[in-house]
Amino acid sequence: MTQHSTDKQPTLFIPHGGGPCFFMEWNPPDTWRHMGAWLAGLGETLIPRPRALLVISSHWEEPAFTVNAGARPPLLYDYYGFPEHTYHLDYAAPGSPELAMQVLELIAAAGLPVHTDHTRGFDHGVFIPFKLIYPQADVPIVQLSLQQGLDPHAHLVLGLALEPLRHQGVLIVGSGMSYHNMRGIGAGIGGESDQFDAWLTQAVCASPDERYERLRHWQQAPAARIAHPREEHLLPLMVAAGAAGADAGVKVFGDRVMGASLSAYRFG
Repeated sequence: MTQHSTDKQPTLFIPHGGGPCFFMEWNPPDTWRHMGAWLAGLGETLIPRPRALLVISSHWEEPAFTVNAGARPPLLYDYYGFPEHTYHLDYAAPGSPELAMQVLELIAAAGLPVHTDHTRGFDHGVFIPFKLIYPQADVPIVQLSLQQGLDPHAHLVLGLALEPLRHQGVLIVGSGMSYHNMRGIGAGIGGESDQFDAWLTQAVCASPDERYERLRHWQQAPAARIAHPREEHLLPLMVAAGAAGADAGVKVFGDRVMGASLSAYRFG
């Protein structure tokens, strides 16, 4: 899969919404429309087109970092209480056992614990946003888990280990939410989510060394534990930021959904 360095890809942290939110009716109807439209246009901004995707979703945690090495992963409809048709959505993107083995080797070389899984399907943190980004399902996807314990430093180090893949045309994507407090959503919590969002954007846009330290100590941010009572939806950002290396970070999307500020970031 080795390609010329002109194929270098950025890294991304994207919001994947709430369950299958982009493929169902909402009240008000435009609740997720802005985010859905941004995701649907994201592929056009990625030039050259990535040769493969490495996606770290907030919805998969394992004792060791685990790489999905399946050639044709099924889908996991890992959401509950949504309309029946959302359990029949299709997204037949191929896996890439070759890329999975490269990921495994890079993680092992960094001294991090790593395993493979050949049977798990793509969860909704993968197939829901990419059904909008690449609707033809024609870009191979390898999914990578978070590590239980959710140590931000370990996930930043993981990203550093994966950076060489960017020079092979692999787009590394953290799929989560910059704000994820289900009790807060819809409860008029805009002020606190705005505080955390402003801090997070400053951290992402800081110099690489400062960015690393700020994200490593994210719990010191204003309203940190209000924005993330549990941090699994934030940790994919750490991987994307670690894989950014010396590249600058920038906020590329912002929205307010049910009172909460939500953002997406690009590095490189």
